[in-house]
Amino acid sequence: MGERMPADREIDVTTPSVARMYDWLLGGTDNYASDRDACESLLKIAPSSKDLALTNRAFLRRVVHFLAQERGIRQFLDHGSGLPTRDNAHQVAQRAHSDARVVYVDNDPIVLAHGRTMLEENAQTAVLCADMCDTDLIFDHPDTRRLINDNEPTAALFVSVLHCLPDRDDPAALLRRVAQRLAPGSYLVVCQLVSDDEDVRRGVTDLMAAATGGHWGRVRSKAEVTAFLEGWELLEPGLVEVSTWRPDSDLTVWRSGNEWEEWGGVVAL
Repeated sequence: MGERMPADREIDVTTPSVARMYDWLLGGTDNYASDRDACESLLKIAPSSKDLALTNRAFLRRVVHFLAQERGIRQFLDHGSGLPTRDNAHQVAQRAHSDARVVYVDNDPIVLAHGRTMLEENAQTAVLCADMCDTDLIFDHPDTRRLINDNEPTAALFVSVLHCLPDRDDPAALLRRVAQRLAPGSYLVVCQLVSDDEDVRRGVTDLMAAATGGHWGRVRSKAEVTAFLEGWELLEPGLVEVSTWRPDSDLTVWRSGNEWEEWGGVVAL
């Protein structure tokens, strides 16, 4: 799910981290009591949150596989990547192309520690400590310049992170800044948490803002996220609940009637 916080933030295991909460929802072990307590509070508001986390992770795997295998993309820039887990973007991409390169961007110190440990033996990956809104820093970073060829199409991933940004940070403007830095033939992968239930939007937003000390954005409506991508070409099936984006089996489809969902799609630039 991601979270917004200063890039120099120190590790504080007594304050919930959304990256660690997401890890717990996925069944991981890189989390602490504060994270688990916050997840229990979240589940009271949105009981489907565990299913949503699994659905979102499956979407990440499918979309990276599709772009690598079907569209020949060999460069990925993963904004707000979160804690490493099974089938990270580089693992999926490198199964299709052994020379695929992935730059992960996050500002959670635990994410950075785990990520760098896992990736230190893979020279085709890097983990940057950066705010995902600092586009120039990310693109001009030595590791990005080492791995990402400016003249080659790149997939920029914003998977379940835009809800980390408050309106004042203008998520739509962020997407356009990144798009301007990408070569023709590139792609933007965009999804965020949405709900048409005002009580759910307000309840989850308030809970997560309190848990992260205000370093969060808000759950939005489908119409708001759709407006972020206005005027761009979307790959079929367009903007959808992400389990229905090119599903690989009927088992991956999100159950209708849940209180919130991930809404997104893929932009062809």
